[in-house]
Amino acid sequence: MRKLTSFILKSYLGPLVMTFFIALFILLMQFLWTYIDDLVGKGLEWYVIVKLLLFASTTFVPLALPLAILLSSLMMFGNLGENYELVAMKAAGISLSRIMRPLVVVTILISGVAFYFANNVLPKANLKFLSLLYDIREKKLAFNIKEGVFYNGIEGFVIRVGQKDEDGNTIRDVMVYDHTKHQGNNSLTVAEYGKMELTPDKRYLIFRLYNGTNYEERTDLRHAEITHPFQRTKFHEQFQKFDLSAFQLTRTDEKLFKSNYEMLNISQLQRSEDSIRKNLNKQEREFNSLFIHNYYFLSQIDSLKKITGKDKNPNNFSPDIMIACNLAERQKILESAKNTASFVLENLKQNKMNLYTLNKLVYRHQIVIHKKITFSIACFLLFFIGAPLGAIIRKGGLGMPAVISTVFFILFWVLSLTGEKYAAEGVLPAYQGIWIAPAVLLPIGVFLTYKATVDASLLDIEAWIKFFNKIFRFPTSEKS
Repeated sequence: MRKLTSFILKSYLGPLVMTFFIALFILLMQFLWTYIDDLVGKGLEWYVIVKLLLFASTTFVPLALPLAILLSSLMMFGNLGENYELVAMKAAGISLSRIMRPLVVVTILISGVAFYFANNVLPKANLKFLSLLYDIREKKLAFNIKEGVFYNGIEGFVIRVGQKDEDGNTIRDVMVYDHTKHQGNNSLTVAEYGKMELTPDKRYLIFRLYNGTNYEERTDLRHAEITHPFQRTKFHEQFQKFDLSAFQLTRTDEKLFKSNYEMLNISQLQRSEDSIRKNLNKQEREFNSLFIHNYYFLSQIDSLKKITGKDKNPNNFSPDIMIACNLAERQKILESAKNTASFVLENLKQNKMNLYTLNKLVYRHQIVIHKKITFSIACFLLFFIGAPLGAIIRKGGLGMPAVISTVFFILFWVLSLTGEKYAAEGVLPAYQGIWIAPAVLLPIGVFLTYKATVDASLLDIEAWIKFFNKIFRFPTSEKS
């Protein structure tokens, strides 16, 4: 039995590792395709790209691991069935449940590790990944001046270079507009040629210009708006320094992202949710108290009732009370009532939006808590779909198993996303929305495991025809 257990484990762990990294690679390529515009052309160092991809791949584990378990278990039992090894084991008196026993233990261990990963590792990975991605997206494009193009990447300046020599540093026909005073194009420097140099720390760009002229409209003199004084200064050699710190990757303090629900474990999420609920209840009480105090008269109005001139109220108020007022007074009263109603409406909308935002934040915390648990449960359930299904279809390789695994994984993912959206909007409680997918997969796994255990012909068309004939009692044609 030890040899059998060793053989089964080797047959399973190899495809599991392979399919896991394949799924991780596919998800990583999708990430690169999505954010390629934020990465290209910014002069990022290679190690920054490697760190970003490493952190991103860590956050994709909750997607890649369940898919890998489903696909590898289906491949493994499909290979055993296709090579008649599964038949030989059953002929030797070894049941399918005994064959699956070591893999069930491994899957339980993987599910436990998956929960630990989702609760402790994933929040830190999300913090590193999202903070680095934010800094990269905020970084400016790499400094690159092209010939004959006005370049405005340096804040406060617009630079045009007519020609660049082969050495990449010598520039000719140079124009530099200085906008640091925010007064338009009133300062221009023109030079025949010059040299571009970077300081050793690459924080500043030095322009050494030769044989040029400075043109400037002097707006700092008296009566400048009348006389429009203009100054022209020729130079043989001039230096200009440009700050390039905006082109370097500056890291934001990670503490600014730590309060996000994606960066918290279960205990931190529960504490954060509790504080949000207290704040929500406090705002609701304050709003109710303020509204009742300021607009107490609204409680006497029946919004479903149409008021006519014959209706009477407890205060003997008559709609014709404005008859005694002149036209100007009537307009003033109506305008005041209209403004009051508009103010009340805007106040209601604003408070409703604030309460809605806090409620959605509570829902998000609950969703993340349940997703950490369903991640490990999904690994366990998908194994009990892939393993018996592979024993039934008896097809190995990456062809048929990949197709079937994709179908079940898409079903799982669609149900998860649908339930999460319903839970995020408060249509369903979080424990219902997030657990929809496991609730659907559980009976499927039980059904497939039972069919594989009793060697049922699940894919036999004639067996299904006989099954439906027994249920609906279709008449059979008699031979003459």
